[in-house]
Amino acid sequence: MSDLPRKAVTRTAKLAALPLGFAGRATWGLGKRIGGRSAEIVGRELQQRTAEQLFKVLGELKGGAMKFGQALSVFESALPEEIAGPYRAALTKLQEAAPPMPTSTVHSVLAERLGEDWRELFEEFEDKPSAAASIGQVHRAVWHDGREVAVKVQYPGAGQALLSDLAQLSRFARLLGPLIPGMDVKPLIAELRDRVSEELDYALEADAQRAHAEVFADDPDVVVPAVVHQSDQVLVTEWIDGMPLSEVIADGSQEQRDRAGQLLARFLFSGPARTGLLHADPHPGNFRLLAGDSPDGPAEKWRLGVLDFGTVDRLPDGLPPTIGTSLRMTLDGEAEAVYQLLCEEGFVKESIALDPDSVLDYLLPIIEPAQVEAFTFTRDWMRNQATRVGDPRSPAYQLGKRLNLPPAYLLIHRVTLSTIGVLCQLGATVRLRDELEEWMPGFVPVQEPGGDDLDGMPEETVGESTA
Repeated sequence: MSDLPRKAVTRTAKLAALPLGFAGRATWGLGKRIGGRSAEIVGRELQQRTAEQLFKVLGELKGGAMKFGQALSVFESALPEEIAGPYRAALTKLQEAAPPMPTSTVHSVLAERLGEDWRELFEEFEDKPSAAASIGQVHRAVWHDGREVAVKVQYPGAGQALLSDLAQLSRFARLLGPLIPGMDVKPLIAELRDRVSEELDYALEADAQRAHAEVFADDPDVVVPAVVHQSDQVLVTEWIDGMPLSEVIADGSQEQRDRAGQLLARFLFSGPARTGLLHADPHPGNFRLLAGDSPDGPAEKWRLGVLDFGTVDRLPDGLPPTIGTSLRMTLDGEAEAVYQLLCEEGFVKESIALDPDSVLDYLLPIIEPAQVEAFTFTRDWMRNQATRVGDPRSPAYQLGKRLNLPPAYLLIHRVTLSTIGVLCQLGATVRLRDELEEWMPGFVPVQEPGGDDLDGMPEETVGESTA
């Protein structure tokens, strides 16, 4: 059987040992400094040892532990550079692979879910997994009609492991908080727990993937594999090749980085508008960069392959127009209007009064990528933002603590932040404003028949303010 549903006491003991390990290494570091070694060198070794232990445990346990690690991995670019180095390699490992479950377990699941004659459904089936993730692993195969397919097999006991791990992780969320400056880890863990049932339901995942595959079937930029077969704990989809985004991040050319970044932004904003669904798991392991007719072909022919639709946000009307409207008003410097809109939507609670100009000052640096025709996302920019809103001594931190994130926006917010984190890892130059104008409701004013927009501004004024 798989090592995933090992006795709860064993998994709990491994997770519970993490904070003890942090404390032990801190004591070790103090001893080294007393012995004469510099605080900088000891601190770097301490971070490296902490990273190695944390992500080794998370990767081994799969389940909720690994899901949490993958969620953290997209925020790696927010870490200070002296800390990011040791973490980067350990985080990247979680994006593409984890220890596989035994072949006998895979065969047992396939026999139980597809029937004892499951092998007749395939012309070929590779026992060695091509990828392993938090709740299942993927095997490459050839379907009986000759199509190359990806067979996703869910780990037995995955649901119980997910809930157990996340409950344990939430108990020492405070100790994990410093991993990502300015980020509150506890709500992230709570949200992952809320999504467990959806992640485990391959029927829901198949429906979401079918919806995307149908809409993007002839798209020149995005490829979504078709669903071939689905049953409990097994999902078969068409296979796509391509360079994982984690490889583009590590070794890709600037041309590949820019194209991947542009397509990632395009998919983020166009998906909800076209399908009514938001792909809500944007870590690099879920995307591929596919060459055009040849690997040496022009960059504009490369496409983005999208995998894993286990977590989606259902937005039948697309992204809320409030987001686009508030973005536009912020860019136009309309402090009072922005503040009023945030109050109406619950971002500012009734019991709290804030200065509209201070709110505008808080928002403008965050939306800097939308202020220019093309913006280069960098780790430095991400770190500066994390420091600005995460340093308790800064005015931005004090104001941010008084803002509220309504539940309806929670997943949208995390997906957007995660995508920006990946863009910063890519170091991509992206024409983000183009995507916002094309796909974000409310970003471009809607014109009334008489020539005025719905905000009551004359048409010529709108043109001047959004130019």
